[in-house]
Amino acid sequence: MKNTEKTGILYGIGVGPGDPELVTLKAVRIVGECDTVILPAKSKEDCIAYGIMKEACGKIAEKELICMPFPMTKDESRLTAAHEQIYLGIKKLLDNGRQVAFLTIGDPTVYSTYQYIHKRVVKGGYEAHIVNGVPSFCAAAGALGISLADNKEEIHVIPASYEIGKTAEFSGTRIYMKSGKKLGELKQMLQKQQKDSRLEVYSVENCGMMNEKITTEVEKLDDTSGYLTIVIVKEH
Repeated sequence: MKNTEKTGILYGIGVGPGDPELVTLKAVRIVGECDTVILPAKSKEDCIAYGIMKEACGKIAEKELICMPFPMTKDESRLTAAHEQIYLGIKKLLDNGRQVAFLTIGDPTVYSTYQYIHKRVVKGGYEAHIVNGVPSFCAAAGALGISLADNKEEIHVIPASYEIGKTAEFSGTRIYMKSGKKLGELKQMLQKQQKDSRLEVYSVENCGMMNEKITTEVEKLDDTSGYLTIVIVKEH
């Protein structure tokens, strides 16, 4: 049950994969109406989501900007402590009646750190809304000019920063999100699988950004590619 005395509202805003023209009209409107914008980074210069939104909504530069970085770790205790600290910071803003926008790349419902905060805010009795953005894997398929699935084909969206070994057994289309550090392992797995199966392998790094890089062969997958690399595998 929501506490009606808490007038602040939190908006989790997806800014899409990188192209400012893919930021939704709704996202631009809400950022323009909010008092405070949360950036999940150490500085606005380090925040990819801010750079994207600034191109789409110039008003963001006039807003109160608060940086709340998330630790890049899999240590559950550190993550929980960080999420709680960020929540408490946002809670103070909501208690003061602030309308708060929390920016995230891609879509807030797909492997987004925003969800850890959203759940706490809702549990605390505050009002929170999700503003969807274009998912990066959809934009990547568009950049490649391919379909992710046809007819009865399945789609599997996989967080590549975790265990990927068993995913070779999945049929249909496999989408490996945030593949950067695992590209070497993923490349070896796909090369081995390609000996027995007919695969189409694509990768898009920094989709929609000025430094976007597209690869269409498994042998050309670059082990040094960055965190924002998507690998799409279609098996026939």
